Amino acid sequence: MTRLSFRNRVLLYLVLFAVIPSTVLMVGGALVARSTLPVLSGSQAWENVATTGRRAIAAARQAPLSPAERAAVNAHEAELAASLVQAKRYNYLVSRAVVVLVVLAVAGSLLIAVLASRVAGHLSRQLSRPLNEIVEWAELIARGQEPPAGPPRRGAPEFEVLRARMRKMSGELTAARARDVEAGRLEAFRETARRVAHELKNPLTPIGLAVARLKREADPRLADVVEVLDVESRRLEEMARSFSQFGRLPEGPTAQVDLAELARYAARAIMPDGVPVQVHVGEDVPLVRGHYDALSRALSNVLINAVEACHDGGRVDVHVSHLRWNGNDAVEMRVRDTGAGIPAARLPGIWQPYVTHKRGGTGLGLAIARQTVLAHGGQVQATSREGEGTEICFVFPTGQADA
Repeated sequence: MTRLSFRNRVLLYLVLFAVIPSTVLMVGGALVARSTLPVLSGSQAWENVATTGRRAIAAARQAPLSPAERAAVNAHEAELAASLVQAKRYNYLVSRAVVVLVVLAVAGSLLIAVLASRVAGHLSRQLSRPLNEIVEWAELIARGQEPPAGPPRRGAPEFEVLRARMRKMSGELTAARARDVEAGRLEAFRETARRVAHELKNPLTPIGLAVARLKREADPRLADVVEVLDVESRRLEEMARSFSQFGRLPEGPTAQVDLAELARYAARAIMPDGVPVQVHVGEDVPLVRGHYDALSRALSNVLINAVEACHDGGRVDVHVSHLRWNGNDAVEMRVRDTGAGIPAARLPGIWQPYVTHKRGGTGLGLAIARQTVLAHGGQVQATSREGEGTEICFVFPTGQADA
């Protein structure tokens, strides 16, 4: 047996709820009127009165009557006859009125059924359409798809509130799925980085010792070869260090960090030739609770990239300022260079590990910086225009770092 749809069930329930009580009341009222109206009309009583009245008048006529008495008897007989006629008319109308009442009751029930079906159809549509839409949205959300966007549809205002809540829930679920995917991918990257760092460090120590011995004892004619070995071994050591840094999150106890002072120190430590680095600090910049070494490495990586982008001249500006972020105090750090800029097609991938367009680079500098900022509960953002420069923005909440 095919089950009725939700809309048809609602329609049927509403129609039955309206039609059955009204039909019972109308038909029952007609039947009650049919049985009670003849009694109320008093037709039988009038017949009895007519019979006894005729006998009384006949007996009165047999007695000697004065003219006045005879006139009174005649008047009573005429009044009795008129009353009997009225009683018969009333009884006739009552007998026909019962039929009329039954017909009106049936017609009223049909009219109520039509009106109830129209009202029930409207109400069922108002209920079934939004509910069917919500069910479809739930299926889309379960498959990881976004609910369709569009103007508010018909229905009670509460359904529009429910739609808004489902859109918000869908966005949060999508963001959570993306975070889970990214977390799993980064964990795989970190595990790879840890393994690569471990495998590189093991042979680098004896290689370094051998290169040092060659520098002391090798034939001077092999000086260029030894120098190449020394440079490349150092590059491998730097690569292993980068892999090691990316392979672990900031660890150890946290402390209050002055990001303004950290920016000044990083600018002095880099000391680029021909590329000025200016640090601009706003008023009332709060301290940030976090890992000093990790934050210093993150800023240094960004500054090194900014300086290298200005290889043909330019400047780097670091702005540190107080910010209200998500209703709480935060510190914003912007590093802007006037270098070559990054093409729009490459900009989304600059934070990805092992993605680099520099010769000899590992593609881990910005990845380490992003990992550090996210580990401190902050966010990162990059904007760039090719030929005009790039700006990297970090936002750090002032509370406890959440690694």
